[in-house]
Amino acid sequence: MHHHHLMESWTKMSESVLSGKPNRSSVSETDKESERESFLMGMFNIASGTAPIYSKIIDFSDCKRLLDLGGGPGTFAIHFCLNNPQLKATVFDLPTTRKFAEKTIASFGLSEKIQFKDGSYLDKNMAIEQEYDAAWLSHILHGEGPEEAGSIVAKAVDALKPGGKILIHEFVLNDKMDGPLFPALFALNMLIGTDKGQAYSETQLFEMMKKCGISNIRRLDVEAPNDAGIIMGEKPLG
Repeated sequence: MHHHHLMESWTKMSESVLSGKPNRSSVSETDKESERESFLMGMFNIASGTAPIYSKIIDFSDCKRLLDLGGGPGTFAIHFCLNNPQLKATVFDLPTTRKFAEKTIASFGLSEKIQFKDGSYLDKNMAIEQEYDAAWLSHILHGEGPEEAGSIVAKAVDALKPGGKILIHEFVLNDKMDGPLFPALFALNMLIGTDKGQAYSETQLFEMMKKCGISNIRRLDVEAPNDAGIIMGEKPLG
């Protein structure tokens, strides 16, 4: 159903290519409840295919608190907590997401371990407490332009304790910005549906993290559908 709601905008692709502007509003922020629920359910179903795999690959054994920034229904937080009994998580997202997220979290019996916090990661006045050992940013940067995406990364880093880790999960373009195929096509989806959104290259994502003082930045060796990648780094102790 989420793809169904996107189809009309793709039939108007030429309008966006010629104008450089979107031809629809963002589906993640729509005030149409049916479209918003289809978007969240779509994100849950897609993430459910990879979250169980990532939960076994990513080492959270030294983490007690996880921030799932822009976490939507909380799919990744759910599977990370299921695979790491010591871990508790906070899903930070828009108030309109709370009902669906809390229902999803409760269905896995994790209401005591995962809380939902209202807020917008684009709000410059919104500060997140520095209390997290890890921050997970899954497919949120591509909805924003470079300046805004960099600010989101900075907000996540500020929420980390010294020594904490940040993980960015995105459709990663090559440095020529012309492939792989799915990230390039996804960049078109951002053109028709957002004001500034785009897919980012590995180098661009590395640079965003470096500007925030993150060290030991590397891309994890994971295979995922649609060329999604995970880039990880650490906040210095000092």
